[in-house]
Amino acid sequence: MSEDIDWDPVRELAARVEAGEALTLTPEVRKLLLRTAREVAIPEPDAQAAVQDVGAATALLHEARARIRDGSRRLSLTEMRARDLARAGDVVGARKLLEDLIAVEVVPLYREEAKLALEELD
Repeated sequence: MSEDIDWDPVRELAARVEAGEALTLTPEVRKLLLRTAREVAIPEPDAQAAVQDVGAATALLHEARARIRDGSRRLSLTEMRARDLARAGDVVGARKLLEDLIAVEVVPLYREEAKLALEELD
């Protein structure tokens, strides 16, 4: 899955919109938003409806960007803490951190990476 995901275009678009550029709903932007929504587990009907209106599409862009950013931070911190615990001999604590992350993470890529980190503890 991870080799198919490239979130740089959506990050760049979000940065431009956050800097004040108006979102223009070209076919390419709609396609990017729909693809990204799928990748961050935003329901397809919600995404399809959002790309019909600039305001809703802008909100969709912000939500997708937030899921990417927040999930990445959550995963990085959890993996770091789990590694530290495992190195200190607390494999149970490390497993618990990763299991708790998997229970709340909505972005499939980050869930997959957390599951891989959990498997590495075995």
